[in-house]
Amino acid sequence: MAGEKTFYQEYEVFSKRTQNSAFQHQFSLLAPNEDMALIMAQENFMRREPVADIWIVNRRDVRKMDREEKKTLARLDNKEYRLTKGYGYLKKKWRHYEQQVLDEKEILSWGGDRK
Repeated sequence: MAGEKTFYQEYEVFSKRTQNSAFQHQFSLLAPNEDMALIMAQENFMRREPVADIWIVNRRDVRKMDREEKKTLARLDNKEYRLTKGYGYLKKKWRHYEQQVLDEKEILSWGGDRK
């Protein structure tokens, strides 16, 4: 089957809802050419949700990582200092500090002696 020529090509469809939003992959579709793939994608979206832009990409133009390249994505064991999970106490500590700074006596002392 690999390398077998068919009439249809596989396309990946990306869209974004507004001009400022990011593109998201929506689905794959089979079409004879790019123009027909765009028409099919538009027909699919126009019935469902507002869309600001649609991209159609032929799957053969998308490069994916092979098995050897995927090995480079494995996390190293000695990089825990990059994770923020150890800093969860800071929010509580900061809140405690703010509450100590703005106590009633300090706020009243800002007014000074008025006679």
